[in-house]
Amino acid sequence: MFVPIGIIINLSEKIDNFAEQKVPLDEILFFYFNFVIHFANLLFPILLFLSVIWFTSKLANNSEIIAFLSSGVSFTRFLRPYLIGATVVFMIALSFSMYIYPKSSEDYNSFYYKYLKKNESVRDTKDIYRQINENEYIYASSFSPKTNTAYNFRLEHFEGDQMVFKIEANQIKFNKDSLNYTLKPYFKRIITPREDKLIKKSKLDTVLPFELEELTPTIYAAETKNYFELLDFIEDEKRRGSPYVNLYMIDLYKRWSVPVSTFILTIIAVAVSSFKKRGGMGINLAIGIVIAFSYVFLDKVFGTIAEKSDFSPFIAVWLSNIVFGIVAIILLQRAKR
Repeated sequence: MFVPIGIIINLSEKIDNFAEQKVPLDEILFFYFNFVIHFANLLFPILLFLSVIWFTSKLANNSEIIAFLSSGVSFTRFLRPYLIGATVVFMIALSFSMYIYPKSSEDYNSFYYKYLKKNESVRDTKDIYRQINENEYIYASSFSPKTNTAYNFRLEHFEGDQMVFKIEANQIKFNKDSLNYTLKPYFKRIITPREDKLIKKSKLDTVLPFELEELTPTIYAAETKNYFELLDFIEDEKRRGSPYVNLYMIDLYKRWSVPVSTFILTIIAVAVSSFKKRGGMGINLAIGIVIAFSYVFLDKVFGTIAEKSDFSPFIAVWLSNIVFGIVAIILLQRAKR
């Protein structure tokens, strides 16, 4: 029910953009296929939680749970099918977040920034400073992805703590056909104990041990990689001194934390809705919505804090599960009594 509503609302907002830019119908349909996956992944905890509450409330309102417990079935035994179901959902959600969602996210974001966010930069193109290997660092004041050109470029080579040589150019361009770089003008300063040696050329074509596009990944790069690719990507970005490592670590930890929340939210939902209440199912759904949105709100708040500060990404991502895990244990104990 949520997904079609989400599509209709999104389409009503974007249809003028599609018409203005004459976006092909097949691309729009493929975008909304990926939108469904993106939307479902975003609302997964809420949808799961409300589903369990609705189903369990129906059992409680029909006095079926009372019949189970009165016949001698323990609450733990009553909970077992829910945990089995949660395990199945966990496995599906885990494979989804590890492999299916990244591929869908790449197509979704490519379309989104191509047609809907045309004026927004998807890369960090200002003041680029990266370590490209153990001995070399590069800097560029700006980079144009469309032309594969960087400006005010500098490459510094160190041996230990000593700089051995430095290459500078006002402009450096990557040539896709020849797979090399053109530097204009080219300056190389070789540093020796006695005196520096300076080499100048108006233009030089050469091969360098990096690719400019790899050094300026898209802002959604982490979302588009499967789990093992993401691990390698984060290691590379740490070595290069990327300022977005915390953001990538948050995405990495969420690959596990969101599927694990299946068990926590299932237990809370069963504990909240397993007994009749005045007001019937409506009260249970109201409580469920408050708890589910509180979970999502807490997750977003601490995720944002970790992105913008030195706050631990691991704590930021797992704190929601820890807090609501404690809530689940308390509610489960009360439900057993």
